[in-house]
Amino acid sequence: MSELKTNKISTNDQNNVAIDNALGLKSYTTAGRDALTSVAGDVVYNSTTNKPQYYDGSAWQEMAGAGFDTAFLVIAGGGGGGGHNNAGGGGAGGYRNSYASETSGGGNTTEEVFKTLKSTNYTVTVGGGGSGVGSGSFIGGRGNDSLFGNVVSVGGGGGKSSQGTGLYSGGVGGSGGGNPFDGSGTGNEGITNQGFAGGTGDISSPFTGGGGGGASEAGNTDATGAGGDGLASSITSSSVTRAGGGSGASNAGSTIPGGDGGGGNGGYSGTAPTAGTTNTGSGGGGGSGVGGVTGANGGSGLVVLRWATADATIGATRTGLIDGGVQTDGTDSYIVFTGGEGTITFS
Repeated sequence: MSELKTNKISTNDQNNVAIDNALGLKSYTTAGRDALTSVAGDVVYNSTTNKPQYYDGSAWQEMAGAGFDTAFLVIAGGGGGGGHNNAGGGGAGGYRNSYASETSGGGNTTEEVFKTLKSTNYTVTVGGGGSGVGSGSFIGGRGNDSLFGNVVSVGGGGGKSSQGTGLYSGGVGGSGGGNPFDGSGTGNEGITNQGFAGGTGDISSPFTGGGGGGASEAGNTDATGAGGDGLASSITSSSVTRAGGGSGASNAGSTIPGGDGGGGNGGYSGTAPTAGTTNTGSGGGGGSGVGGVTGANGGSGLVVLRWATADATIGATRTGLIDGGVQTDGTDSYIVFTGGEGTITFS
């Protein structure tokens, strides 16, 4: 026979039942719960999973809560390099990270994990890289934004060419693009908590365009024209550095390196610049006045999601998105989206 024991039950002003102390549900292991003869509406506390559950008449279900934790790495597309005479490099795409205690772009600390609800559609977009520009254009194309749900990383700013009037400033973006060698402006600032500013060009010989900003440092930090370095993350199990800025072009007889993490190299006398590495969100290198006039394209972005395997399963239908399937690392699962736009759900 079941027995109810209580010290006091009363009603509040809304005529609902009130209990003075916390209500303690009967605790069962999963095996003990499954041995019960249950009917729809039964509620228990599962001590195996440490979660309250209810019986819906055919199966035990977890009670809806604030959602399960999903760590994310969202990187936008990198900016394209400027063209014409010794142009600036493209800035890296915005870099937002909530995995472990890793750093986010622009010197920001780890972001809060995303509270994901089951049976809910979430939009995922992987931003493409911006286009490099040649003679006659002013600023390389800005990278495209990447997003997961309401987490948006802003595309990298394009590098500036030496044509045009007024201040020769690199484009706005997650990380800012660099300005050309003869500009009186400065490299554009990056978006707060996503990336750093692009560098200023140098009109002294050898004429050098400013480096694009990276996720971990501004353009020109390592040398005049060098792209800012990116950041490393182990969200996919092994450590990978991404979101480096593209370097500026120069009249010097050698390449100025792009930022660590895939930043494109700037062009120099007779040598074309290189593009930002695909799926790193890195900026493209700036074009020089001889040979490689056109700036290089920025690299495409990336979206990575990671969660406890026991918490949820991602839906098999991910129309419009390109991914490598669900991977496991210890007790966690993760998925890497490398292109497209679509929706995902968890169950």
